[in-house]
Amino acid sequence: MLDYHLKNISHKVFILNGFHSLGKWRPLLCVPFLLMFLLSVMANCILLYPIILKRSLHSPMFILIGLMAVVDMCLPIFAVPHMLLSLLFNWNGISLDGCLTQMFFIHFFGTFQSTFLLWMALDRYFAICTPLYYHKHMAFPNFLKFVIVPCVRNSIFILVIICLARPLYYCHSNVMDHCFCEHMALVQLACEDISINNLVGLLTAFLVPTADFVIIVVSYIIIFSTVIRSGQSHTKAINTCITHIIVMTVSLTLTLMAFLSYRIRNNFSSNSRVFLSVMYLLFPSCFNPIIYGVRTKEIRQQLLHIVRNLRISRISGEPLTSI
Repeated sequence: MLDYHLKNISHKVFILNGFHSLGKWRPLLCVPFLLMFLLSVMANCILLYPIILKRSLHSPMFILIGLMAVVDMCLPIFAVPHMLLSLLFNWNGISLDGCLTQMFFIHFFGTFQSTFLLWMALDRYFAICTPLYYHKHMAFPNFLKFVIVPCVRNSIFILVIICLARPLYYCHSNVMDHCFCEHMALVQLACEDISINNLVGLLTAFLVPTADFVIIVVSYIIIFSTVIRSGQSHTKAINTCITHIIVMTVSLTLTLMAFLSYRIRNNFSSNSRVFLSVMYLLFPSCFNPIIYGVRTKEIRQQLLHIVRNLRISRISGEPLTSI
């Protein structure tokens, strides 16, 4: 039990002090991080543009890709602007409630990166393994049952993490060696036992992204075995699956590296740990729309069509035609 004195000095304001060891070179980090942030926003907006406007891209798979782009765009928005201000102007302070709010949105949107990949894998499974019943499975009332359970699961785990972190007494220090509010970076500053917080964090990691990864792998094994047995050409479907595997591998690798860097003994420096967490936010958000835009034939064709229309309208002075 904490004594009365410790309870009275629980910090309500924290200092985000990531990359502090770089000293006067610290502000220079805002340049690559700002460029990645702008690339993330622009690339995801460009990916969303044809999906929203082109009726032929309103199928379940492209709607899921569009929603994935929204998640990839929102995830860094809740962390990067504050981080850039911190790096550039030393505006490092954040209240406990502000920290918990930021943590909620970062982890909430972060969980849906793997969940959207899971839904895309289910879409490919129905399209390849049960093609005659694809439209029945992907009809909204039927597909809703595959949507509700992961949504509830993700929401419950993140809310439990936030609710367990809120009442802790933060009396060791109010300096967080990080650029944004991450779960373990915050709760490690508490003066009391955080084993339950650590346990819930581990459960979240293994029951959300890891569980999604296992289900995705199983579904793709079934898909590839079905394609091989059928002897038919499913080049388009296989290319789509390969695209998902690339995105899934990059996202899960960065997520688990950032997560485990706080929980297992390693030789990571403080700067390396913070850098991994920042890359977990920024790199998939930049990487995913480029991969989907290049490797998805229908999206690539629509983007090239838009570019051609822009070039023609610039030369002729005529307004841009509809895609």
